[in-house]
Amino acid sequence: MANVLTFGETMALLTAESPGALKDAPLFKRSVCGAEMNVSVGLTRLGHCVSYISRVGQDPFGEHILDFMEVQKISARFIGVDAQWRTGMQLKEKTMDGRDPLVVNFRKGSAFSHITIEELPLVDWQQIDHLHVTGITAGLSMDARTTMLHLMDTAREQGAPISFDPNLRPTLWASQEEMTRVINEVAAHADIVLPGHGEGKILTGEKEPEAIADTYLARGAKTVIVKLGTDGAFTKNDDGSTFHTSAFPVTHVVDTVGAGDGFAVGVLSGILEGLSLPEAVRRGAAIGALVVMTAGDNEGLPTKDQLRDFMQRNQ
Repeated sequence: MANVLTFGETMALLTAESPGALKDAPLFKRSVCGAEMNVSVGLTRLGHCVSYISRVGQDPFGEHILDFMEVQKISARFIGVDAQWRTGMQLKEKTMDGRDPLVVNFRKGSAFSHITIEELPLVDWQQIDHLHVTGITAGLSMDARTTMLHLMDTAREQGAPISFDPNLRPTLWASQEEMTRVINEVAAHADIVLPGHGEGKILTGEKEPEAIADTYLARGAKTVIVKLGTDGAFTKNDDGSTFHTSAFPVTHVVDTVGAGDGFAVGVLSGILEGLSLPEAVRRGAAIGALVVMTAGDNEGLPTKDQLRDFMQRNQ
């Protein structure tokens, strides 16, 4: 069992209960979302301890998130509650044909976007085995970006490994050029970088997975894992070693949102549990497959038993 620290915005999610245009949806299901939250949920379901640094508003959505974290056994001791700014939220389309659902964000000026370095909690780094962050935070506000970079630099000084998922959200940025520049700058502060193939092409201008990996290795990463969707994943380490991991079979794509977060859960939990890197990446591929076969951002993240059974059935 490892102790993991995550940092990012957690939001309320309202998902349409019937397919069709969001403007026509009469009913929505409430849940909790956010890339870092998804990773936190996945790690706790596999038996790890997670502390989450974030902020929510003093409102019903914020209260629901805190209740959700308690149920999921995610420590909320580092969650700030803001009386002025509100909890971010999303509306999400329901799809039935396997395509990415439309997601509409309401997070500009959210409680989390106002977080500052001065509000970071006092962390006992001797008790932290890993820090996980994403590029979403860098696009929310300058305050959130500088706070994340400060946290990453502190983790590195304290010897805690850092993983970074670019998780591109173009709508959060003024331009693709700014997004590319900032995300690549942030990636240089991480040990493990987890870009999707499409993201990597945008961020590096390279088409081949190895060339994408080389870009981040040259910036200081120790390991780069390029997610290839149905083609699995390509991994390269700073010693030059490479390997390819095949994807797991997916019987029916239900909801693609959160698949990359599930992949990160598998990789990070495997590394933290002492698995070899190929074994950890294979676990990531398995959890990514499970997530896309289940509706919801984090509902498909498995327990240890569910993960073991799925991997044994698909050896």
